Amino acid sequence: FPTVGALAKAPEAEVLKAWEGLGYYSRARRLQQAAKQIVADYGGVWPQTSETLQTLSGIGPYTAGAIASISFGEPVPAIDGNAFRVFARLFKVDADIARPQTRQLFFDLIRPLMPKDRPGDFNQAVMDLGSSYMSANHPDPAHSPVRDFDASYRDGVVSAYPVKTKKPRPVLHRYFALVIRSEKGYLLEQRPSTGLLADLWMFPLVDMADLESTMMSAQLDEVSTLFVASSGMQLTFADLGAKTVKHTFTHQQWQLTLIGVETAASDLSFLPARWVKADHFSELALPTVQKKLNAALGMN
Repeated sequence: FPTVGALAKAPEAEVLKAWEGLGYYSRARRLQQAAKQIVADYGGVWPQTSETLQTLSGIGPYTAGAIASISFGEPVPAIDGNAFRVFARLFKVDADIARPQTRQLFFDLIRPLMPKDRPGDFNQAVMDLGSSYMSANHPDPAHSPVRDFDASYRDGVVSAYPVKTKKPRPVLHRYFALVIRSEKGYLLEQRPSTGLLADLWMFPLVDMADLESTMMSAQLDEVSTLFVASSGMQLTFADLGAKTVKHTFTHQQWQLTLIGVETAASDLSFLPARWVKADHFSELALPTVQKKLNAALGMN
């Protein structure tokens, strides 16, 4: 997609395919939506201020600040994790950076310090400081070029800043991943257009939490009954050697047990799915977790 216009006009499936493997597929959709906004609302020309950039889909205060300062010279902070860490340590700011309202506090603290003529270089320098001398895990404040202004270093409390409450651990979800085969190939199902991994293609998943049984043999009987009731598809289960794949998202951890399934049925009118030969998997937009399933089956 060499231009904003090209991205705006591209089919969404093509955009998702290009994004494949990067995760956070909602970002690809927002990126394309932003391109459409630039074409429709700004004549194909990027808006040049932090305020107007934030009218675009997927662009928040940090991204807007980075673009506006580096590309267009606006003296506005780009506040990411590095900026939070740098200025929390320099000034011993006790506010919890996990709270949304803290961003405005840092914005008001940083903006008066920015040079009017080189705001992009200033923001880049802050990013570099935060990833080197003032990093999260291996800081070196004694050799930092701003050590004389570092209140946390002076008082020996570098590790206390920034203040941040811990995120909850990802919630564990257990699924059966059904490797359904017929003479036409493998059954890949398109996920719903909203929610996690929206519109991407995967083996059908069955949430174990929805099953009444706890023993695997009884659970598979339930799965078979569900498929027959919803589609008339008769399933014959095959042993794949108890292969399990784990994948962690921001708020969820998936544990997927691969179940081999043979079927003679081929009618998919009841499902948003298609039969796909293994050597044609690459033609569809597959999430990373599906690629892990492929690898577990030796299908890479």
